[in-house]
Amino acid sequence: MPTVKVYNQKGEEVSELELSEKIFGLPENADLVHQAARVALANQRQVLGSTKTREEVSGGGKKPWRQKGTGRARHGSIRSPLWKGGGVTFGPTSERNFKLGINKKMARKALLVALSGKVKDDELLVLDQLNIDAPKTKEIAKIMANFPQVKNGLLVAEKDEKIKRAGRNFSGLKIANLDNLNILDILKYKHLLITEKGIEFLNKKYEAAH
Repeated sequence: MPTVKVYNQKGEEVSELELSEKIFGLPENADLVHQAARVALANQRQVLGSTKTREEVSGGGKKPWRQKGTGRARHGSIRSPLWKGGGVTFGPTSERNFKLGINKKMARKALLVALSGKVKDDELLVLDQLNIDAPKTKEIAKIMANFPQVKNGLLVAEKDEKIKRAGRNFSGLKIANLDNLNILDILKYKHLLITEKGIEFLNKKYEAAH
């Protein structure tokens, strides 16, 4: 059963915590993690570019000039893609759909594999508690100064407006809610910081699913 050290906000080791094998002790599965991350990225993608086809461009109901006798090439409509201001051939449209799917069991397992990777790489930092006096950046800065190894971290906490406001302007740290923990954030940030209560939350949420 994997174990991690538990620290207080001063960066001092206060105890050790045994972690669930079902959540933090899974073997590596790079293919599954890649698939889940690809689906998550695709589902975040927005349709931005959009062009009009010749059917959608306004005007052009009348033939520009008669078919023969003018010495010019024949044309049927100024909405043709050959004309400036005409429709676009094979251009991006607003009807594109980038959504991909993955079943819930696979997505959940990929998340747990990513969490297990943090334990194996010694990138999971567990705090006994997380309390600040005011929603100010300097409060988070005082805590993070005790963990100099964290240059690019994800702090996962229960919904706390003070912590959220205090951490939003702190460079190199993202604050995330336990309810919204996702595989992209786990992969993007090197260190994962979480409280003992957060570990209990994950145990209840994911052990019941097995």
